[in-house]
Amino acid sequence: MTQNLPPAAQPLRVGMIGAGGIAHAHLPAWLEHGAEVIIYSLEGASEIAAEIGGTPVDSLDELLGRVDIVDVCTPTPFHREYIEAAAAAGKHVVSEKPLGRTSADARAAIDACAAAGVQLYPGHVVRFFSEYETMHREVAAGTVGTIAVQRFTRTGSRPVKAWYADEEQSGGIILDQMIHDLDFARWNAGEVRTAFARQTATGDGLDAVISAQVVLTHVDGAISYVGGTWARQGTAFRTTFEVAGTGGLLTHDSTQYKPVVIDGGARSEEGTGLLPAVHGVSPFSTEIGEFARAFAGGPAPRVAAEDGLAAILIAEAAIDSLRTGQPVAVGDPNITGATRTGVSA
Repeated sequence: MTQNLPPAAQPLRVGMIGAGGIAHAHLPAWLEHGAEVIIYSLEGASEIAAEIGGTPVDSLDELLGRVDIVDVCTPTPFHREYIEAAAAAGKHVVSEKPLGRTSADARAAIDACAAAGVQLYPGHVVRFFSEYETMHREVAAGTVGTIAVQRFTRTGSRPVKAWYADEEQSGGIILDQMIHDLDFARWNAGEVRTAFARQTATGDGLDAVISAQVVLTHVDGAISYVGGTWARQGTAFRTTFEVAGTGGLLTHDSTQYKPVVIDGGARSEEGTGLLPAVHGVSPFSTEIGEFARAFAGGPAPRVAAEDGLAAILIAEAAIDSLRTGQPVAVGDPNITGATRTGVSA
């Protein structure tokens, strides 16, 4: 069934499922865009509503009966079932990344939404961060020429909730944290042919440091290095990127004041140029705004459901590489049930 949104003069009616960390980012964004938000969660719905806004309800059925859009903000293992429930009720869907615990789950979610005639978008919010947005725009404009190599790093405190430590539930650091940069690497440099990965864990309990490194070979020949670390509690969050091409270099470090630096290799005294950043705008607000406009009949957002599936396929290839010790071919998101095979190093 196809869900029609209310006239533009009426506020969006959004049902948010879940009240954890990502809900605390999505909820203010929906409210900023004038949405009426209904919240259902097994725990925390009343607390987040009191803290930020929205109306808590006691059941999923009540939520589905009162909204036009569903935003799935639950732990990863529950994404598929709530997406399918929303689609069956004729609701458009936003789902926090990853789109599913497995590529099979993501395919099923996409198929359910397609059959119901509703839209589905994954929350790959890094595409909406101003520095990454600037970098992608400059790459698309040819500022760095043909990409040779990309490097992305992401470091933060290890999550404290128990389900993150259970890789059967979370998929581990590669699927949960590093999928942000795996998605962006593909968006920037094109489809990925193979993934090769290594992962280490040092220490015990919440003070354990988990780090993984993934090397991607893109179809067009570029190489992407993606590094992720879950460090001890209290570690400041930090991201970096570097994109080197035939026309120059783009760099960013979230701990520095300079947003994105371009080095075009010019023979001048300074040798670098600085691109302005957009300050004060939440990337979650930008993301939710694009989704809301798409639901209302506007242009498609910069991320599609199929991108969410492709990111999971890359992550799964990397995780398979941990087991085999070899580069692993990435499954084709356009082929149902695509398999991955080891390839020669």
